[in-house]
Amino acid sequence: MLTIRKSDERGHADHGWLNSHHTFSFANYHDPAHMGYRSLRVINEDRVAEGRGFGAHAHRDMEILSYVLKGTLAHKDSMGHVEQLGPNEIQKMSAGSGVVHSEFNGSDTEPVHFLQIWIEPKTRGTTPSYEQLKFEPAEKLNRFKLLASPKPVAGSATINQDANVAVAELTPGTSLSYDLGVSRHAWLHVIHGDVTVNGTPLTTGDAIAADNEQRLDLTANGASNSEVILFDLA
Repeated sequence: MLTIRKSDERGHADHGWLNSHHTFSFANYHDPAHMGYRSLRVINEDRVAEGRGFGAHAHRDMEILSYVLKGTLAHKDSMGHVEQLGPNEIQKMSAGSGVVHSEFNGSDTEPVHFLQIWIEPKTRGTTPSYEQLKFEPAEKLNRFKLLASPKPVAGSATINQDANVAVAELTPGTSLSYDLGVSRHAWLHVIHGDVTVNGTPLTTGDAIAADNEQRLDLTANGASNSEVILFDLA
């Protein structure tokens, strides 16, 4: 069964310095029908103005992933990490027993556009941890590139949940399949472009939940590349 979540149905907040679209309930956007999906709790598509950002604030018991689409994201946390994140990188912060961090636009001349993702952890109160991994664009071209998984895999972050996160960029006309295991569920979000998933057309910002599906068959449409992010969940 496929359930579509259209882009224009998402929550939206424009604070001037921050323009954010919320796939699931977040902050002042509350929709009891969209509180998350399985262990996936947040997908926020954020655009942050030059030199602005989220000041120091605390989290606990959440797996937080950041994926930059354009620009530079500056990160600082109470574990001592001071980093910058750009496209084709994945940042993971396991908040565990508690961590304080800030996320700012790392540029004074251009906005940063990124996805902020929260996944509920399998166990609580763990020691906080941080990973940042860069990959080549070719690693996601017309194939799925693993960004995060519950077991250590070279080139991907390790998260405290039975969830696999992968990204793929498809050239026009390309088809790609993803096999789901028994009793697995999937959430697929279109970062940009136009794709068909199991016969269902989706465009930028749209998403689809897949339950009781054995496989996802994707085809990229249109005249330019399309990028998707996939969550394979228990």
